[in-house]
Amino acid sequence: MKAQLIAHTQLSEKFYDSFDELDSVGNYDFNYLSQFDTTEGKLVALTAIRTCYSANKPTEIVAKEGAKYFGSKASDGGEGTDADRLFRHIVRSGHSSTLEHISFTFAIEGVSRALLAQLTRHRVGFSFSVQSQRYVRMGSDDKIGGFDYVLPDSVKGSTVKEALFRAAMRAHQEDYDALRSQGVPAEDARAVLPNAAATNLVMTANLTALLSFYSKRKKGRGAQAEITELAEALRREVVAVEPWTDQFFEEV
Repeated sequence: MKAQLIAHTQLSEKFYDSFDELDSVGNYDFNYLSQFDTTEGKLVALTAIRTCYSANKPTEIVAKEGAKYFGSKASDGGEGTDADRLFRHIVRSGHSSTLEHISFTFAIEGVSRALLAQLTRHRVGFSFSVQSQRYVRMGSDDKIGGFDYVLPDSVKGSTVKEALFRAAMRAHQEDYDALRSQGVPAEDARAVLPNAAATNLVMTANLTALLSFYSKRKKGRGAQAEITELAEALRREVVAVEPWTDQFFEEV
């Protein structure tokens, strides 16, 4: 399995440049953002959250309120800045719709079709583009060289179990190849491929949706090992670019 972040929310150049035009007291300040330890995700989050409560326009919030939130310690006594305090308050109060504006796109490779069936049950806030077994032919003589598959943890390490599992995979491949050789189209021959067959996909999800997914699929919640591994991989990718989100993954 491989899960790699390939894109995430970024500010537009026009919006980013506007921060340098006006500081919190209405003066021009061309180094406004450089004084704060922040991320683009935090800036989007602050803009969305404060839009709900502020008399300022969304395009003005970072410029006029950024110093207050990013430039002072958390007033709740917790870690980080007052922006971090605000984010904690929003998540804990259930107003996490404001975090739906922060999105992440992942390339996910080498996961089973069984995992895919579980993953696509998480629909709200998710978008999927999946390698098709209809258009990507899975025959031994096709470009792909036959379907790959995922070996479950419960099978690994046992000579007998692995032998049985791999024999079953070979049988599925032989059945698929035989059907194709008889002129059965790939879209019908794929019906004999197993849940263990590997697939690749691109998935986009917003932060709120990812937190919900993680809360249900993290270790200790009864999820299958493969999707638990994916949940941890997605978390690592998100936290690497938006470190402030780590506490929310911890809490869900």
